Amino acid sequence: MEIRCELRLACQPGLVSASPSLLPNHFMRHTISVLVENKFGVLARVSGMFSGRGFNIDSLNVAPTHDASLSRITAVLKGDEAQLELCIRQLRKLINVVEVIDFTDGQAVTRELVLVKVRADAKTRPEILQIKDIFRAKIVHLAADTLIMEATGDDEKVSALLGLLEPFGIVELARTGRLALKR
Repeated sequence: MEIRCELRLACQPGLVSASPSLLPNHFMRHTISVLVENKFGVLARVSGMFSGRGFNIDSLNVAPTHDASLSRITAVLKGDEAQLELCIRQLRKLINVVEVIDFTDGQAVTRELVLVKVRADAKTRPEILQIKDIFRAKIVHLAADTLIMEATGDDEKVSALLGLLEPFGIVELARTGRLALKR
């Protein structure tokens, strides 16, 4: 699959993601990890901080950690570097926030999970199963005319898989968005 994107960000179909060097500063993607006390209203305060600072939230994940009293919020944001620094300082001041980490490239292991229901009749199923094997995905449900596949990987791998499945007919999909842990 060829990926092309002009500098003015008019992207061609099949674009997985634009190179960060081609994006203006206000479009830079940042992965933020916020360790918080697992209490009512904390997510609302944290997400409110992001939107109040003008960040577009690409993805937002929240789940308890190994310590039931703590949750980890992983957010992928688009925004300006100066705004990001101010946002991180403000996050650190919020009640119930334990730790805030802004991951730069290479600092974290990142993964995403996708569940995708794709049309798969007897004629197309062998080709879909071949794609599944290439991406080390799993079939989690099989019906006469569809199947549901589960795959994990970085953003680019998940997007590439979806790009290859699209011609068969994606019926429905759910993506977790990016999860990250410091290396």
